[in-house]
Amino acid sequence: MQTPEKKSNLILIGMPASGKSTLGVVLAKALGYDFLDTDLLIQNTTGKRLEALMDEHGIDGFLELEEKINAGVACHHTVIAPGGSVIYGPKAMEHFKEIGTILYLKVSLEDLTGRLSNMKARGVALRDGMTLEDLYRERTPLYERYADLTVSEEDRSIGDMVEAITAMLREQGRI
Repeated sequence: MQTPEKKSNLILIGMPASGKSTLGVVLAKALGYDFLDTDLLIQNTTGKRLEALMDEHGIDGFLELEEKINAGVACHHTVIAPGGSVIYGPKAMEHFKEIGTILYLKVSLEDLTGRLSNMKARGVALRDGMTLEDLYRERTPLYERYADLTVSEEDRSIGDMVEAITAMLREQGRI
């Protein structure tokens, strides 16, 4: 059994543009937690933007690097927002399960289509020929598999999301 200290983090998973970073900052403030965006951690560690890393190492090389960095995250009382492709890295996801509660931010494909314009410039790990719909259908079962909790963003403001998440965490004794 994990001690409460080791499970003190909240890890937000979901598609690119699902609001992990935006919601994560607000949620961290509401909980009195720190906030960590692991895409920024990857960029700071390597000195390169995600798009440049994918160009240099290819998607598979980038995913290996992403998994390694995420699997090494060490923090407490932190809302962690990893990139949407973190679910391809089993070592990273096992590590996150050990150090916190994984919360899937569920967003509809229609909403994502309106939010994402240039996926390559945003650093989305997208294989050649793959559409946003392909990516959504491939990743959704993985998000659902790893999630301890799921919250739908449909028709909710950030404030509504924070209230729903904190209520869910309190009900389950996770905060």
